[in-house]
Amino acid sequence: MTTEQRRPSPLRVLALLAALALAPALSASAFGQDAPGGGQSVEPKGERNAEPKGGQDVEPRHALAMHGEPKYGPGFEHFDYVNPDAPKGGAVTLSAVGSYDTLNPFTVRGVPAVGLGMIYDTLMAAPEDEAFTQYPLLAESVRVPEDRSWVEFALRPEARFHDGRPVTADDVIFSFDILRETHPFYGAYYAAVETVEALDERTVRFSFRPGDNRELPLILGQLPVLPAHYWQSRDFSRTTLEPPLGGGPYRIARVDPGRSITYERVEDYWGRDLPVNAGRHNFGSLTYDYYLDPTVALQAFKAGLVDFRIEPSAKDWATAYRAPARERGDLILEEIEDETPSGMQGFVFNTRRPVFSDPKVRQALANAFDFEWANRVLFHGAYKRTDSYFENSELASEGTPGPAELALLEPLRGALPEEVFTRDYEPPGVEGEHGLRRNLVEAHRLLEEAGWVLRDGRRVQGETGAPFEFEILLADPNMQRIALPVVANLRRLGIEAGIRVVDSSQYVNRVQNFDFDMITMVWGQSLSPGNEQRGYWTCESAAMPGSRNFAGVCNEAVDALVEHVIAAETREDLVAATRALDRALLWGHYVIPHFHAGVTRVAYWDKLSHPEPLPPYGIAFDAWWVDPESRREVVVRDGAE
Repeated sequence: MTTEQRRPSPLRVLALLAALALAPALSASAFGQDAPGGGQSVEPKGERNAEPKGGQDVEPRHALAMHGEPKYGPGFEHFDYVNPDAPKGGAVTLSAVGSYDTLNPFTVRGVPAVGLGMIYDTLMAAPEDEAFTQYPLLAESVRVPEDRSWVEFALRPEARFHDGRPVTADDVIFSFDILRETHPFYGAYYAAVETVEALDERTVRFSFRPGDNRELPLILGQLPVLPAHYWQSRDFSRTTLEPPLGGGPYRIARVDPGRSITYERVEDYWGRDLPVNAGRHNFGSLTYDYYLDPTVALQAFKAGLVDFRIEPSAKDWATAYRAPARERGDLILEEIEDETPSGMQGFVFNTRRPVFSDPKVRQALANAFDFEWANRVLFHGAYKRTDSYFENSELASEGTPGPAELALLEPLRGALPEEVFTRDYEPPGVEGEHGLRRNLVEAHRLLEEAGWVLRDGRRVQGETGAPFEFEILLADPNMQRIALPVVANLRRLGIEAGIRVVDSSQYVNRVQNFDFDMITMVWGQSLSPGNEQRGYWTCESAAMPGSRNFAGVCNEAVDALVEHVIAAETREDLVAATRALDRALLWGHYVIPHFHAGVTRVAYWDKLSHPEPLPPYGIAFDAWWVDPESRREVVVRDGAE
């Protein structure tokens, strides 16, 4: 996880889409995205050319919206935020930190290369100026009944993989089956799909188990479609450095294992003229160069070896870009306003560990993080304290619960802390000259109540005498500057906390297997949370390695509130359910909340241009382009560099 990262950026999302198979929330995350599988079997394809029961009166649609009506009508030509006349071509170099050892992003094995999501198409495409609406991509139309008990996709006859083979209903079914079987994220994500069947060569229908899950048709719209004929002779579960066959706007051009990967634009891409693709996928090639150290990655950008960078560090944003190139206008810095939820970043307690099983202990340790000092000294005052899992959005809880929230919370009162009903959550702040001391006194009181006492200056379990010790696992060495002051404050409480920094591969493996005491992590959120919440917070996901329930949250009330979020029929219902869930999580003290910025900080060289205005829910990097007349591009094209 990158230093001070508040949520997965749009570029990071490309990596996440590859690593965790195109998870729905654009703010995703950070290593993957999620949840436990269900044991529900998928029925055989069934008879071809049969009209499904109850489907005769359902008309095809040009779009699906989670709530309300789609923004774009049936005849739209392109999304509003793109430049349909953007020039195509040019080479762009981006950076990644760490390494990779596989080009198959859809299994739990290995660390996938960044950007692999670009080589695949999904059934539908989602713009960045709507909360959660999808328009046909591989599909040419979609049918769904009012009760959303099933969804049917009619594929475009012109849809092709890169080898020229047509995309068929069998490819869709193969993709669904293999992903569900291979990765726990899909096992949970698709758990409510009861049957999938091909009605003919280009029509596929998914039917759902009874229950309120209105998001499922859109979830299936995000399905990446893989070529069944390619994988028939290959082991899908294994890591591989053989470039896989795709069908998206880019293909893999060059692979330097663990060091770089280059994607080239597919000139004869079958979907290049679709309305959902107009003005997008403009770069002729994208190369991701890998750096083992984020500091070196920054220096590579400043030296002109990298063209674009999302800056996660407030310190570097304030101090590291003072260069003549910026004064000349060759180097551009922008803070792009962001209307998407920031999600939750924080120190995450692994509650599976006995030392963190008591919420009173977790509440106590939150007092050891002095955000005000960190913001002033480390971050140049650039951040706000996070106090919601849905920060920076209307989904965040505020004050005490209103009537709509109480209607959901009251039946669960016995499984929730009383503070959920009576108090507005605020993480411990350090105010005034002796603020930190007051916080540590409060932490001492809570620890004593939880049975952790001081003996000879050491915090021990009162009954057994076991010392209070744990380890903070990090992948980014820069995060140590945030963790070390916390370690020092914990030592004043008699607690010994160590810090271990490991490489990205070891970190991913340990996190996927919940082999840690504490980590720093981001849960990205979208404006339309839904099924992915099962993979973040439920008891089932807590026991499923590979899920994003890093904290091991297992509470019957949280499980019930997650289902209310998924079943919400209106925007008002969704807001109430999400705020109620937010309260239950906050008062469970599963994390020590960090901070957020509310903007995306981007630095880029002037060879790049972007549309104006950018969409409200992302930076739409796939709609940027290389200016063929820029000085840097002309120099590179003429071979002078």
